[in-house]
Amino acid sequence: MKNQTNQTSTTENLQNENSSFQNKTMNRRKFVELTATAAAAFTIVPRHVLGKGFIAPSDKITLAYIGTGTEGLREMLPMLAVPEIQIVAVCDPNKEARGYRDWGTDYLKSEIRKTLNDKSWQPGGDNIIPGGRDCGQNIVNQYYSNQKNENYKGCDAYEDVRELLDKGKDIDAVKIMTPDHLHGVLSIAAMKRGKHVLMHKPLSNRLTEAKKVVETARNSKVITHFMPWDSNGSMDQVMQWINSGAIGTLLEVHNWTNRPVWPQYAELPKDKPPIPQGFNWDLWLGPEAQRDYSPDYTHMVFRGWYDFGGGCMADMGHYSLWTVFNALKLTSPTYVQPYRSHVVDFNGSVPFRINNDFAFPYASMVRFKYPANGDRGPVDLCWYDGGMRPPTPVELLSNNKNLEEEGMMFVGDKGKIIAGFNIQNPRILSASKADDHKTKGSTSGGNEELDPLKNFAAACKSGTKFPGTFEEAEYLTEAVNLYGVALRSNGVLQYDAANLKITNNDKANKYLSRDYRKGWDPESI
Repeated sequence: MKNQTNQTSTTENLQNENSSFQNKTMNRRKFVELTATAAAAFTIVPRHVLGKGFIAPSDKITLAYIGTGTEGLREMLPMLAVPEIQIVAVCDPNKEARGYRDWGTDYLKSEIRKTLNDKSWQPGGDNIIPGGRDCGQNIVNQYYSNQKNENYKGCDAYEDVRELLDKGKDIDAVKIMTPDHLHGVLSIAAMKRGKHVLMHKPLSNRLTEAKKVVETARNSKVITHFMPWDSNGSMDQVMQWINSGAIGTLLEVHNWTNRPVWPQYAELPKDKPPIPQGFNWDLWLGPEAQRDYSPDYTHMVFRGWYDFGGGCMADMGHYSLWTVFNALKLTSPTYVQPYRSHVVDFNGSVPFRINNDFAFPYASMVRFKYPANGDRGPVDLCWYDGGMRPPTPVELLSNNKNLEEEGMMFVGDKGKIIAGFNIQNPRILSASKADDHKTKGSTSGGNEELDPLKNFAAACKSGTKFPGTFEEAEYLTEAVNLYGVALRSNGVLQYDAANLKITNNDKANKYLSRDYRKGWDPESI
């Protein structure tokens, strides 16, 4: 189902320690230390070891894979190689590989052929780009059959997630790789049925629904893991500089991306093509309002629509900002200020600006104002996309340099720290007593040395949570959703976090939630 545009699409030791992770900067070494206990526990659990590296079927985590679009299939391939996990079902409203888009016509197909060791493998459908539940089921069955596992009983395929969850009594966990608008309702439905949940970003593209996801996870005993955590960079060096006064008092954080890298639309689709064979459009819409089918809503481009996606910040901000939120103890903003591009068209011979509250803009900048917290004073967080960037620091201009296409910058009243998008290669541009501080820091930009799939399986077996839970992403999720609300309402928002309400623009409050279609309300699904 999901055909998303990822870049780098990657334990709590005791359950009662979970809340502490929200207020820590978690580097890779600490992650490994904390997950070691759960991983060790998993290796002890299997009852029958029939050979080196072999895990008995009864000791595997059985998993249903929800969403088999191009990105879903791409991320399925490494999961198949994890012996602790057994994919037993796939689910997608699209049956066949028809109409999918990808970064190249043969790129994903080549990956699948290599994984299956089958140079002649074809996706079926239109035989161009793989996708759909038939592809997913075929890949799973062929891969496991290649392992010559006599106990393998085959992979089931479902069109409707609700049917999967109702019938899959023996399923331990789900991985959700659907478009954004389905994340919230499906994760809640899975958790309510006692299923562990591994999910891609965002938690939801509606704030009130995202809060329900967090609340359900917090009150549940299931293991949840929000996958962007695995690609976050370390804030250790940056915080060392900030705490030592290298840039004075921190005032602003700037983060900018090259997204969107998918087409954006300034108008609603006008054409009404037929629904592709085997595609259940009604199920794809899920909780969202009925409308005519258009391919411009679905594969690869769904993220650009307010109803179906979360925009560029939902796509990339989870990878860059999660550890920033933790390290700086950012909670809820008081104000959100949007700046966005607009589109002009002609009505006959007269130009007019298109009134767009249905699709994210081509480019935007959104400023979040965060109040003081503990020893930290007020901080502004500024997000940029569509080619927008903060002003180039004079320290770069004087050397005839410009800001990179993507990056991060921390601005204090006496200096600046600049880094890559995921906080890679941080360096001090200017500083008070610069000679007293090392000006270049760690090159680390992510948790690439970790094995999140094995950690997830270990956590499911032991019942021990590990870093990257849904609860830990609450405040970042709040920001990502307020970003969308601010752009959609096109005005400064004053936010009352305690009551989940916009206090200065009552009309903007309707964008905090959605009107659920019958059968899709998270309270009843």
